[in-house]
Amino acid sequence: QVQLVESGGGSVQAGGSLRLSCAASQFTEASRYMAWFRQAPGKEREGVATIHTTDSSTSYRHSVKGRFTISQDKAQTTIYLQMNSLEPEDTAMYYCAAGDNGHSYRASAYKFWGQGTQVTVSS
Repeated sequence: QVQLVESGGGSVQAGGSLRLSCAASQFTEASRYMAWFRQAPGKEREGVATIHTTDSSTSYRHSVKGRFTISQDKAQTTIYLQMNSLEPEDTAMYYCAAGDNGHSYRASAYKFWGQGTQVTVSS
């Protein structure tokens, strides 16, 4: 079992930045792919970025490429999401997830989930 705890959410104005953190209880084979998802009210949960904790390969949703960066600290078993040039459309609850099904943006591909952290971007 892998526990995930997110932090770093908050309220910012458009154009601002936030860095989200996701502390994992451990990195395992069952959780070697980690991802950030987000869910806005009334919308489906969508994948934002993924990282492979062994080779550090990453992938990004098209709408966040060039603005968001996913990274990891293996020693701390923590992943991060640096979000720059935030837009009101980025407002959502952000979730950390872990699984072993590749760089997937399908929520069903992930076994472990955190409780989420709220990001609110005002115009």
